[in-house]
Amino acid sequence: MKHLKFKNSTLAYSDEGEGSVIVLLHGFLENSKMWHKIVPALLFEYRVVCIDLLGHGETESIGYVHTMEDMADAVYHILHFLHLEKVVLMGHSMGGYVALAFAELYPEMMGGLVLMNSTAKEDSVERKANRDRAILAVKQNYKNAISMSIANLFSEANREKLRKEIEWAKNEALQTSLQGIIAAQEGMKARKDREALLHTTLFPKMLLLGKKDPVLNYEENKLQVEDTNAALVTFNDGHMSHFENAQELEDAVLSFLKKC
Repeated sequence: MKHLKFKNSTLAYSDEGEGSVIVLLHGFLENSKMWHKIVPALLFEYRVVCIDLLGHGETESIGYVHTMEDMADAVYHILHFLHLEKVVLMGHSMGGYVALAFAELYPEMMGGLVLMNSTAKEDSVERKANRDRAILAVKQNYKNAISMSIANLFSEANREKLRKEIEWAKNEALQTSLQGIIAAQEGMKARKDREALLHTTLFPKMLLLGKKDPVLNYEENKLQVEDTNAALVTFNDGHMSHFENAQELEDAVLSFLKKC
């Protein structure tokens, strides 16, 4: 990972390969290592930038609330430093929220958008309440709360089959600071609805959803791309498509990038 100063803090990122640029933005409790299965396939044709979002991985926190706009500005800071003018953004879950904020703030840089197990909708009242409960739980028992959170992202059918992958993801998540966790939850809770971007933007877009996603209701979230130019790709598993549907994800992303 390389490091760059940002608002009296440090951002971490990697930059590999040549060609058109795809920027990978991980989800909550993740870091850039989460992309290890797909990056080698992308590097055959593309320049791949992976970013540790605020308070995650090797990137430090800048406050006690990390809004999606704060995270998008951190992404822009890295891309500007790298003199990149046009990129495809791919975001998993929270990374998708950041990608949408980036698309709103810096539309001229958007060459394409992939929302993976993510949504353009704002949090429901119930979801906001769940985030408050999650913040309380992680304050009370950090390790147990994170371990449960990670396991619950996978479809039930995969929790035993992918036990090693889940343990690995848990260990990575446990490196996230308490401040980073709370700041991200507060930022996600406060994010605004950006569904209009799916209707008004002209760049290529793709939504990847899991039918058995325990976090995002499939039937509800697939409706957001109706009457848009966004493609919908459906997987049969849970919220962690980069683990549960790695080959299908790779195929879908490589096919999409050819259109960008």
